[in-house]
Amino acid sequence: MIVCDFRLMNARVAFLLTAVWVAFALPAQAGTSPSDSVQMATDDRLQLAGWWPTKGTPARNEFVGSEVCGQCHASKFQSQKRTPMANASSLAANSLALRSHDRLTFHLASYTYEIVRSESGSTYSVSDGAHSIAAPLSWAFGLGESGQTYIFVRDGVFYESRLSYYRAPDALDFTPGAPTTPSADLEEALGRRMIYAPETHRCFGCHSTASTANNQFDPAHLIPGVTCEACHSPGAKHVAAMKAGHLDQGLAAIFNPGRLGPVDLVDFCGACHRAFMDVALTQRFGILNLRFQPYRLERSQCWEKARITCLDCHDPHEPRNRDLTAYDNTCLGCHSKAAGSAANTGHPGKVCTVSTKDCVSCHMPKYEMPGMHFKFTDHYIHIVRDGQGYVD
Repeated sequence: MIVCDFRLMNARVAFLLTAVWVAFALPAQAGTSPSDSVQMATDDRLQLAGWWPTKGTPARNEFVGSEVCGQCHASKFQSQKRTPMANASSLAANSLALRSHDRLTFHLASYTYEIVRSESGSTYSVSDGAHSIAAPLSWAFGLGESGQTYIFVRDGVFYESRLSYYRAPDALDFTPGAPTTPSADLEEALGRRMIYAPETHRCFGCHSTASTANNQFDPAHLIPGVTCEACHSPGAKHVAAMKAGHLDQGLAAIFNPGRLGPVDLVDFCGACHRAFMDVALTQRFGILNLRFQPYRLERSQCWEKARITCLDCHDPHEPRNRDLTAYDNTCLGCHSKAAGSAANTGHPGKVCTVSTKDCVSCHMPKYEMPGMHFKFTDHYIHIVRDGQGYVD
């Protein structure tokens, strides 16, 4: 889960300074809209007209749900259901990680943490031996491929569990960013109070669909996971127009991110995965930005020179392709030439002298995030020298 700290007052100053640097440092793209020539922070994107991920202005009844989308887009609907995005959140009662464990336990000094499953769901508790606090888990964030963090409500306040489930050790361990030292009391030991409304809205906004409507946070009526309308905008007007045979009106009523220019497109994905300006504002540097794939991509020469985007390698309607050779054609589209001939001027990338197979295994290495028991692919595409560690 990404902790949102865009509320800092000096962020606007940092944005303006960085935007000026970007405007002069990055080449503008020919044939793109003005907004596509300069990167923008997500908070600023959300203030513009039109759709953007996590935007909470539409009314809840403008969303129809992905099952309605599937009536016409059956193939995409069925495959998208199996993606990590579609499973970015679930009711805790439906979590496979929790349902496969009757009891999970963790000890920290005098504190004992437990997640105990029953027919009604899972209960999270912490005890110091004399007293305890318990709360039913409400939401599970994350597919569970690497790990899963839990959200619960206590006295009307949302909490992020101090402990998360990790698949590799098949056990509980500290949630990323949580303190690893013993707490002063049970209340502090329980987890992190999500007391800032923008943070709660952003967390749910990136893990679910329609959690904020009419600019009001409404978790009771959200759609679990990142589904069709999280990216394509609310679909009620689109569906009504298409059923009425008003094709032009129907197509205009839905958003197609695939038509965005490169800068806008990477910023679009970066609304949840963090793009350049978001990282610049929050100053999250070092290996902690490994999971901010758009930001890492924008450090690459493949971005600077060829404007490669997320969609060049990933179809958001399909599960991730685990076959590394599947990405070779994208790489070789620029980094290849016929033997003995000059490099094609339309494909100016240097030719790799080592291999023409499994390119990403060398140029996009995996690194383990501290405390996460999992290796994530680095989307900073570059030549990795022997013995070279993570490059910020």
